[in-house]
Amino acid sequence: MPHAENHLIEQLPRQDRRHLLALCEPVELVLSEVLCEADQVIHHVYFPVNGFISLVAVIDGHPGLEVGMVGREGMLGAPLTLGVPTAPLRALVQGAGAAWRIDSGSFLAELRRNDALQKGLDRYLYVSIAQLASAATCLRYHLIGPRLARWLLMSQDRAHADHFHVTHEFLAYMLGVRRVGVTVAACSLQRAGLIAYRRGEVRVLDRSGLEAAACSCYAADRQAYARHVR
Repeated sequence: MPHAENHLIEQLPRQDRRHLLALCEPVELVLSEVLCEADQVIHHVYFPVNGFISLVAVIDGHPGLEVGMVGREGMLGAPLTLGVPTAPLRALVQGAGAAWRIDSGSFLAELRRNDALQKGLDRYLYVSIAQLASAATCLRYHLIGPRLARWLLMSQDRAHADHFHVTHEFLAYMLGVRRVGVTVAACSLQRAGLIAYRRGEVRVLDRSGLEAAACSCYAADRQAYARHVR
């Protein structure tokens, strides 16, 4: 397991943090792996360290639409904190990397014992709900270009690197648009010198420029997390 840590675990008091980690096992998140499906029982909770996970809504047999993302700042399996044993969304590994994993039974027992963990996850769940609402609004009112810039920034934040792997096909799937729309938007960002894209590899060249090109939802989500969770 790398030295980097999950923020929700990191903010716990030392004794509570050690007790939780003793119950967890280190795992590797594999790109495109489905960790759970909507309406299925949650068997494990994941605390990503340097991998990240897309939360995908699927309806009427369509490929799906990304409505949220979980990385080092969060956890997968939040419904358990509300006493709900099933997942509302498909969880798909978007960025390979390390995570801590704990089985649902051990997690629930620890949640009952660990008040600091319960309080921290309550705040995280509140922010997650607000971000899901933001994602729906973003899809309705914001153009593909600013939405793509936001998505790339969110991925960079969770990849902890200036470059990561993603194809136009996968981007179209995540953003709920046609592939040609993603191609046009990505080419525009590349011509502006904000990113470089080649054979499925994206490199962020101008972080501040990409932030300026992104829709307002990116900054709003970061502010909400900083205000309520950190």
